[in-house]
Amino acid sequence: MTSAPARYRREFLRFLAASPLLAEAWAQGTPGPASPADILGVMDLEEAAHRILPPAHWGYMATGVDDDRTLRANREAFGHYQLRPRRLVDVSAVDLKTEIFGVTWDSPIFICPCGSQKAFHAEGELATARAAAAKKTQMILSTQTTAPIEEVMKASGAPVWYQLYTTTNWSVTEKLVAHAEKAGSPVVVYTVDQAGGRNTETQARIRPLDTRNCAGCHPGGGPNTFGMRGKPMFAGIDITGLELSDPRLTWDSVDRLKKMTRMKVVLKGIVTREDAVLAREHGAEGIIVSNHGGRAEESGRGSLECLEEVLAGAGRLPVLIDGGFRRGTDIYKALALGAKAVGIGRPYLWGLSVFGQPGVERVLEILRAELQLTMRQCGTPSIGKITRAAVQKAG
Repeated sequence: MTSAPARYRREFLRFLAASPLLAEAWAQGTPGPASPADILGVMDLEEAAHRILPPAHWGYMATGVDDDRTLRANREAFGHYQLRPRRLVDVSAVDLKTEIFGVTWDSPIFICPCGSQKAFHAEGELATARAAAAKKTQMILSTQTTAPIEEVMKASGAPVWYQLYTTTNWSVTEKLVAHAEKAGSPVVVYTVDQAGGRNTETQARIRPLDTRNCAGCHPGGGPNTFGMRGKPMFAGIDITGLELSDPRLTWDSVDRLKKMTRMKVVLKGIVTREDAVLAREHGAEGIIVSNHGGRAEESGRGSLECLEEVLAGAGRLPVLIDGGFRRGTDIYKALALGAKAVGIGRPYLWGLSVFGQPGVERVLEILRAELQLTMRQCGTPSIGKITRAAVQKAG
């Protein structure tokens, strides 16, 4: 049980971290990066994004659930595995290419779906899509996009995957899926980790610090809202009483989704072997191991810690992963454990917030360069050469 002094100290530190006064002090103190070229590691962008974003927008991005234990566990999990470098291997040429669903990706890094990106930069998802195009990176677009999927497709120069919340009205779900398929999305990423609801306590603590009128950046929405109103995917749809997540959903919902679309169905939010087996049995074509960036439930388990048991149940299904990836070494560890690709979320949002498209590009550049360097250090000149033997459990 947490002692009262410890609890009060924790709450005070949370308040300081969210304080606009502290942000102003930082702004007057250590200068932030003047250009994307000044960024050495992606974590350099976190503080810069905190300085520049309004409190409610920062809180929406930064929050986990409950005490943010799972949010922290995502990062801590990488320390539970160590690299096993190999020597005297020709690594003069390093190939990052990988294949997913018969399509060759330039690297195993993909852009996770994050909603309401115009809360972080005026160009929102369009800036992210242009960065994805420039760096030949696969993008997954959120149901909660603030730019029309057709415009994002055009900006990305390649088909984006579509992340789906199935909502509490199945007829609305059908419209969302049909819209994405018509726009040319080849894969629907069904998010299954939000049906039980969540307690975003950190966001709730920060929100009252923001006294702005949000109508300027949330058209049609109320104060500090990131809801469906005004979002392009819901244009022309009656959203009265509609919720994004539905606690009544079961595995039958996967069957229904499979029947209504020709898109490949990937389930996002699988973290156990049992559910990986069920995903395979119900016809999913892929899995993303994810706890929604620590925003789903307070399991206390990092995504990386869930990966091997999901792989054990997934059979031949491609298993992707996201959650806490900040370094090329993080990405390498996931690939060594068996992931086919690795998604990033907050880092590119930090880059987007501070520099727009060039900031997102810089994040992708850094992670690719670090991954390439790690592959050289570990004697693995291609993605296919990375095996379980490249990592060991710490201790």
